Amino acid sequence: MTLARIAPLVLVAAAVSNAAAQYTPAAGQSAPMVRAKKSVRGSDGRVQEQTVVESPPRDAHGNAQGHQYDLAVDGAFEGETVAVLHFYTGGGFDFALPKAAIREKGFSVFRWINEAPPPEELERALAKSSQLWIISGETRHLNDKHLAVIKRFFDAGHGVYIWGDNPPYTGDANFVGQALLGATMTPDSYVQGEQVVGVQEAPGKPGVRRNHLLTTGLEHLYEGHTVATILPNQTLESLIYGSAGNLIAASYDRGGKRAILDGGFTRLYLKWDTAGTARYVKNAAAWLANAERFGAAASSSRR
Repeated sequence: MTLARIAPLVLVAAAVSNAAAQYTPAAGQSAPMVRAKKSVRGSDGRVQEQTVVESPPRDAHGNAQGHQYDLAVDGAFEGETVAVLHFYTGGGFDFALPKAAIREKGFSVFRWINEAPPPEELERALAKSSQLWIISGETRHLNDKHLAVIKRFFDAGHGVYIWGDNPPYTGDANFVGQALLGATMTPDSYVQGEQVVGVQEAPGKPGVRRNHLLTTGLEHLYEGHTVATILPNQTLESLIYGSAGNLIAASYDRGGKRAILDGGFTRLYLKWDTAGTARYVKNAAAWLANAERFGAAASSSRR
């Protein structure tokens, strides 16, 4: 085998190894199973020990119970920073719940509240961050210079989570979503959610995408309060369809770049304990860290 043919195989193997160091054995399984040894009496009356495969204990909402069924190992991303442009803070939304959840995986949070920093400050902060989360406010805060900074960050392989909600909370989400992903969400209508959806049974049906890294350990998920709908596009893969059959969240995973577009930021602070939100948020941060590309390297040394 020539060196030219060996090199791609080495790169693929390294990527898998890098991610494996961060991920749990349950990674990519919506309904993880466990092996257990049980004593079974045979037809001859003798008792033998056998290994069986069964569902693990479940929480009150029907999801596998325990951090070992999250996507990432606890503490796997110690030293990594999630930068947050937090433009909606109504209703007591202080980001405390998501911050505590992703801290379990090692992430710290650096947050700008209610206003955008100068583009130069944003770029300096992103140089020390593994990913950027943007939570749209009532009016648009970002300009073309901010967008150029965000696009350079995204093109370098760093994850971006774009959050909107019911109009008018879509301005920055659509501004950035269109530029990075060619995708937007409804700017003038919304759907009343407030339901728990299960695993999707067929394309386009309500539920979460089955057996995606982002839906590790998730068979039931709260969809959000009032949610925007992601409009049809050619770049994203569906992730969460709401109870009304509308696409609430979708993911982008191409060319070593990752992003999520989501029309339900109310999940981050309303009915947090209803079903699956904490696990979903932890999975999202771990997935956007892009361990397949960067491995365990600290964010400060990535660029």
